[in-house]
Amino acid sequence: MGQPPVDTDFWGALTGADRDRLRALGRMSVFPPGATLCVEGEPATHLFVLLAGWVKVLSASRDGSEVMLALRGHGDVIGERAGQLEGYRTATVRAAVRTEALAVISERFTAFLAGHSRADSAFHRAVVRRSHESDDSLRDRAGTSGAQRLARRLLYLAGRCGEVTEHGTAITVPLSQAELASWIGVTRATVTRALQQWRRRGGNEAGLLR
Repeated sequence: MGQPPVDTDFWGALTGADRDRLRALGRMSVFPPGATLCVEGEPATHLFVLLAGWVKVLSASRDGSEVMLALRGHGDVIGERAGQLEGYRTATVRAAVRTEALAVISERFTAFLAGHSRADSAFHRAVVRRSHESDDSLRDRAGTSGAQRLARRLLYLAGRCGEVTEHGTAITVPLSQAELASWIGVTRATVTRALQQWRRRGGNEAGLLR
């Protein structure tokens, strides 16, 4: 539980043979919680396919603080855009929990997709899905309150990385209130206030955050 259906993530949509071919092109690495996979601004020579775990995608704001841009997990590809377009990392990626990732040189990954149509289709579906998620997030910011956006994000997390317990659904990825606030574009005070209100009312949303 906590992983997207196999037909919606890149890795899950590949055949066993294509997975073996892609593994042969890359290098497997294991990152402990808090370890950095790549740093914003450094040259982008390779991308990552996440095979287990969760990572936070972060960027530096003008005041020097970190802004959380996304949470990526099993089956996701990260770092592909920087390699194809900018040439430099556009964000820092840090392991939220123990994470296994396959690092593949960008040119090798592009050649792999060109020679394997099913994998190419799976990759482009994943890119479109991510674009839709980004569009939905922007629409939320325009038409909802901070508390509403927080509730939706917690429910999203419960669906992707939630674990059912006797007390409800617990989010298995450690996220601070500050990270949640930056992710949905509100102040930390807004997150704290909403959680306090839900706890007083006995709301399920408050029980999702550990």
